[in-house]
Amino acid sequence: MPLTLYNSLTRRESPFEPLEPPKVRMYCCGVTVYDYCHVGHARAYIVWDMVRRYLMWRGYDVRYVQNFTDIDDKILDRARETNSTMEAVAERFIEEYFVDMDKLNILRADEYPRATHTIDGIKRLIHELENKGYAYASSGDVYYNVRQFADYGKLSGRKLEEMQAGASGRLETAEIEAQKKQDSSDFALWKSAKPGEPAWDSPWGKGRPGWHIECSAMVRDCLGETIDIHCGGSDLTFPHHENEIAQSEAATGKSLANYWMHNAFVTVNGKKMSKSLHNFITIRDLLDGKWSGDVEPMAVRLFVLTAHYRSQIDFTEEAIASAKNGWHTLQESLRFGYGPGSKLGWDLDKILNLPIVESEAVQQFRAAMDDDFNTPNALAVLFELAKELRRESNIIVHGGKTEMPSEVLQQKWQTLVKLAEVLGFEKPIPRRVPLSATINLPPASFTINKVEIISGLTDEEIEAMIQQRKDARKAKNFAEGDRIRNELKDRGITLIDQKDGTTIWHRS
Repeated sequence: MPLTLYNSLTRRESPFEPLEPPKVRMYCCGVTVYDYCHVGHARAYIVWDMVRRYLMWRGYDVRYVQNFTDIDDKILDRARETNSTMEAVAERFIEEYFVDMDKLNILRADEYPRATHTIDGIKRLIHELENKGYAYASSGDVYYNVRQFADYGKLSGRKLEEMQAGASGRLETAEIEAQKKQDSSDFALWKSAKPGEPAWDSPWGKGRPGWHIECSAMVRDCLGETIDIHCGGSDLTFPHHENEIAQSEAATGKSLANYWMHNAFVTVNGKKMSKSLHNFITIRDLLDGKWSGDVEPMAVRLFVLTAHYRSQIDFTEEAIASAKNGWHTLQESLRFGYGPGSKLGWDLDKILNLPIVESEAVQQFRAAMDDDFNTPNALAVLFELAKELRRESNIIVHGGKTEMPSEVLQQKWQTLVKLAEVLGFEKPIPRRVPLSATINLPPASFTINKVEIISGLTDEEIEAMIQQRKDARKAKNFAEGDRIRNELKDRGITLIDQKDGTTIWHRS
């Protein structure tokens, strides 16, 4: 089965065919560095990290570039508020960006171009557009002539008449700009210098670049005129990505990107995240326990990946609590080799350095990920492996030996570790915990790596109750369905309903 992905430009899924296989050129729109990153950023960069990791696992040679916008009205406002400079503000929040992303186990990009380091490329691109009749100068500014580009709107699907608002970019003074434009839909490529703001020399006078032209120039400088994948949040589809296409394709006569990918929005308790609503959550606050108690970075990663990247997700305390429990389940199973495995005399270094063995679990994982990166179904494979390992761990704890052949158990653990790594979860920490101390515990519970596990229900009993809940919901007896779910929750079992109607579960 080939890898297929949804292309926002064509609005359909299609097989992934790189320009120069096995090379893949991938560009992701980065942050504007004026503040700490929020949970929306966490979702976006976890998603694109997942896509990159999976492409690499599939054998592609991925060159991943992600920019920093380090000149912008918001950065200048923050500099004025803090009696600082644009450069100092940008440097500070670039450093903070890496602190947050490193905690989330997001791989570093191959290159992080900055807008202020790409000024020559930006001016060159504007000059080309001007020479080809797609741009015009006006009182020190330069604007893109939208009506000259026949395909304008092909990404967002909007008609030109619908695009008046927001087309020119960020925080423009509409009245002043309207006097300079030939058409209200035109957007700024170069902005004339304002008193007290950073500016660069140019053929049009001192000024600074507009937002959209920056990415067009950085893509071309770092990856070439046409790339394989251009990705970002769905909020960037219009105007930013639409304008990138107009700029780049008018200049080169070539497609900017063969595949456009966009992740969906994040809401908080069903509402759009906003400082005015007091539901604005930074990654820093989330991980520091200022929103919903202590949240481990990998629980955040799990929360993001339990939803398909094109589906909206809602940050709630219940959802984060479920992700915490899910991560603890995976974490304990990922450490299986260092607990029960060590008791069985495994050579852990040898096991983890061997290539992954083709198995039904690997095939199911690949099939899920090849289907437009269906991480909910891929996670179901990981949880099934984790459930098997936990079952064997119980047997080892209480019986001192496993019923499954050791080499089969090794393969399952190795598969779990390697597939979890493809999704970006941290590798298990080598810590060897004596299991003998747990053998004499009461049968109602046992302890692995200091985490108490409720073992009152067998896997078969849990599956039977899930089926009862499914039957109740099918009969529209939702109260009974909720009762069964709550009973399972009280007994340490968390249910995750999938879009295809199936339900996966894990022990808290």
